[in-house]
Order: sequence, then structure tokens, then C-alpha cells
Amino acid sequence: MSADLQWLLLRNNNSYIVKRLPEGPAFSKEPGNLTNLHSWKYSGLANEKTVAVKDTEAGVQITYRKKGAAPQAVRSAYTTLSIRPRSGPRRAAGVAAKLAKRGYRPDLRAAAVARVSAILASKREKKAPAPKKARGKKAKTA
Repeated sequence: MSADLQWLLLRNNNSYIVKRLPEGPAFSKEPGNLTNLHSWKYSGLANEKTVAVKDTEAGVQITYRKKGAAPQAVRSAYTTLSIRPRSGPRRAAGVAAKLAKRGYRPDLRAAAVARVSAILASKREKKAPAPKKARGKKAKTA
């Protein structure tokens, strides 16, 4: 089945659609959707070539469809890359950018890098807040 036909069937009736406001944007929770916007460009169900970025305990997991995979193959058609946080955020962003850029889905490059960066930023430990300095009369007496 073509991607256009799949999108025509999925765009109005889909269990992944999230509509908060009637006139607001429609979001999507489907796997493989990098921006969580309900549109054909970012759809993980309607497009053959998708890049899925997930947060795991071990780090960041990037899943994409193999280049020569048969259309009827489902599980064996996907490849998964795992990037540990210790290898660095630049390496993780570089792997995501290279995967999207090399002719797979260059239009998803910025979205993939943004998703990887957001996941790594959420895993980073927070800095301790600086101690408050006394001001006014309290500073003079101390």
C-alpha cells in the first residue's frame, strides 16, 4: 500500500491522535514521530522511512528501517543503535545527524538532533544552587 493511501486512511481516525482544543494543533503519540505533530511528514506509520529516537536506561536508542528491507518484513526490517550517555552528547547528536543526512531522511535531520539533545539534557544532573548572599542590614552585621 502506498504511503499516500496510508496517510489518507490514518489522518482522521487514528488511536495515536491527541486533540486538546478543537481549533488547536493536533499532536500524535505514534512511534517514529520525532516532533509529536500529527502530519504526514513526521508520521511514523504512513512513511516507509522513519527515524525513531527513544530514551532508555542505557542512553539514547535510535531505530530506523533498513535500506533493502522487504515491504512485508516488519521486525527484521528495523535496525537499532544504542548510544550511551558516557560517549558524549556531541557523538549522539552526530550519529543522529549522519543517519538522517546520508540520504535516508534529510528533512528529519534537525528534528532528530533536537530530540537527541532534549533526551540527553533531561538525563544531565542538575547543578546545586549557589548559596544566597545576605543583603542590606544583614550583610553589614555579618
